[in-house]
Amino acid sequence: MILGHKTMAELFSQLGLANTESEIEIFINSHTLDQSVSLECAPFLSPWQQEFIKDAWINDSDWSAAIDALNVALRK
Repeated sequence: MILGHKTMAELFSQLGLANTESEIEIFINSHTLDQSVSLECAPFLSPWQQEFIKDAWINDSDWSAAIDALNVALRK
C-alpha cells in the first residue's frame, strides 16, 4: 500500500463537501476564519468535521498537508 499526502479535493470529499475545483474555490471564498480561531473550531464545520481535522493534525496524518492548505486559504 502506498501512502502519501492527500489533495484538497480528497479532503473536501472526506469531509462530505463538494470537491470540484470550482466548488472548493466557492467554499473558501464564502468562509473566513479569524486568526484567533483554530480550524478545528471553525463554526461552519460540523462537530464530526472538526473532530476529523483535530485528529488528523494531532496524528500528523496524510491529511495534514491538505488541512494546512485549507487553514491558510481560510485566513484572509
